[in-house]
Amino acid sequence: MRPLDQYIKDQLNFHLDQLEGILKADVMAILSPIIPGLEILVRDAIEKKESRKESLAIVLETPGGIVEVVERMVDTIRHHYNDVAFIVPNRAMSAGTVFVMSGDQIMMDYFSRLGPIDPQIEKDGKLVPALSYLNQYDRLNEKARNGELTTAEYALLTKLDLGELHQFEQARVLSMELLKKWLTRYKFKNWKTTEARKIEVTEKMKEERAEEIAGELSNPERWHSHGRGIGKETLTEELNLKIRDFSEINGLKSPLISYFELMQDYMFRQEMSVFVHTREYF
Repeated sequence: MRPLDQYIKDQLNFHLDQLEGILKADVMAILSPIIPGLEILVRDAIEKKESRKESLAIVLETPGGIVEVVERMVDTIRHHYNDVAFIVPNRAMSAGTVFVMSGDQIMMDYFSRLGPIDPQIEKDGKLVPALSYLNQYDRLNEKARNGELTTAEYALLTKLDLGELHQFEQARVLSMELLKKWLTRYKFKNWKTTEARKIEVTEKMKEERAEEIAGELSNPERWHSHGRGIGKETLTEELNLKIRDFSEINGLKSPLISYFELMQDYMFRQEMSVFVHTREYF
């Protein structure tokens, strides 16, 4: 290992020590688009740990990606840890938001952003938002039914691949189903009574609440843009999600931001797009 790499590793581990002491949990950082192969890095990082605590805190930064990769990472993480928290210093968009919803706890501050759960599909070597294609298809179909389709729009409609559209629809359904399952199983597991009326919370109530959140996060009419960030205030006040403000946890924010920015700087200098870090994995 080069001296610079060793110095950065030492600094990252120094900040990680601080975070683990404050959170009383193992810490793993994932800074990456959610693409095939990331789940293998996550598995390797966890399996290399010499000892494990009961809890894991994941520092996550991602523009999103493929939801099937998220599912495999969650299965891997939950094989090893009973309690998982997600910390989002900056953003966890699209499939990253689905990933975050698999946590028992979500930590953000005023600057952090999640995003609409518009799944992405690999097409011609690029990740494309599935809902954009589905919405365009629905829009053109509606115009065709009303006899308003232009020649150019007709040509566009005939170019849309029905097999791909079905794949896009299945990706949308999978994203919603996973989000509902994980919210019910993990995020809502300690939700026993309603806050206002102190009514006992049933499994059906948890499922209905999870379905409501999934519906809101997958509603393109509400968010208008695949890349639009959704802040903590909107998530807590409008979607009624419980989110902990990490800036209110004594001593956490300074080492967290130092840790996060050092990783970002290292990735930029090394021209890296994928980075997974634990004490034993660099």
